[in-house]
Amino acid sequence: MDKARFLIDTHLRTGKPIAQLADAHGVSRSWLYKLLARYRAEGLAGLEPRSRRPHRSPTRIADRWEDEIVALRKELVDFGADAGAETIHFHLVQRHGDAVASVPTIWRVLRARGFVIPQPHKRPRSSWIRFVAELPNECWQADVTHVEVGGDVVFEVLNVIDDHSRLCVSSRAFVTVKGPDVVRSLHKAAEKWGYPQSLLTDNGLVFSTQRRHQMAGAVETELLALGIATKHSRPYHPQTCGKVERFHQTLKKFLAKQEPATTKKQLQGQLNRFVAFYNGIRPHKEIGRRTPLSVFDAGRKRSRSHPRSMSPVIACGGTRSTAAAG
Repeated sequence: MDKARFLIDTHLRTGKPIAQLADAHGVSRSWLYKLLARYRAEGLAGLEPRSRRPHRSPTRIADRWEDEIVALRKELVDFGADAGAETIHFHLVQRHGDAVASVPTIWRVLRARGFVIPQPHKRPRSSWIRFVAELPNECWQADVTHVEVGGDVVFEVLNVIDDHSRLCVSSRAFVTVKGPDVVRSLHKAAEKWGYPQSLLTDNGLVFSTQRRHQMAGAVETELLALGIATKHSRPYHPQTCGKVERFHQTLKKFLAKQEPATTKKQLQGQLNRFVAFYNGIRPHKEIGRRTPLSVFDAGRKRSRSHPRSMSPVIACGGTRSTAAAG
């Protein structure tokens, strides 16, 4: 502004031509002529710097996309699901096909509306050491988490997911998870999805009693009878079971948005609703923004072809299988 005021003032006081002033100071003649016209029309206010933003942007997304992006963001957040730019883009494509706003555009809309606050980058993905099963049913991950419901009541939830596809094969609520509960849940899941080749868990007593008591528990005995390999993470290293640990977090985010359950039956209904959404609707970032169900169905399965049936002792709530007893 100082330079503009100086040049216009010099022209008016001395009468020097605009062309001469422009050449002497290395500025555009048209710019000086424009400033002179503004000064004559508005006075010194006409020399104030102005925004270079265009009056119209033909390539800017229509307002209807912005409104739908915001509405979809609120809908996903209220439901308790992930609501980032890539997730919103996935759902927009499901609704309207490929002719929708891009992921960066959605991110800019969310930032402009105050839904997203830019944060420093986290640890680069290139530094992670990751593993994943090559095929569905090659490995399942299982773990137990605690869920607080209404009235200060705490239930335990057993979650089992497929390592390759992230498919949730079982999510069951219990007052306290015991070995026979795990066995029954595995058999129930196998009726729909098939048996896995291996089961990966932490060292919780419900999964592993061999190390602490030198005697196989219900889960270890049944897996041995079925020919399913058992794997355990090393103590105090939850990253090994990171997929099911991350599933716990996503599940609890959903439950936090629901009406607090007061009974185990109500909680199980919420779990069933979440699993249906998680498996068949929610896009998963780690599997290319596809749904776990689509990835599971696309892969050739690895499972036990002729597993032994669940023993009567386990079915009745005992602690040993007949395969081990016999």
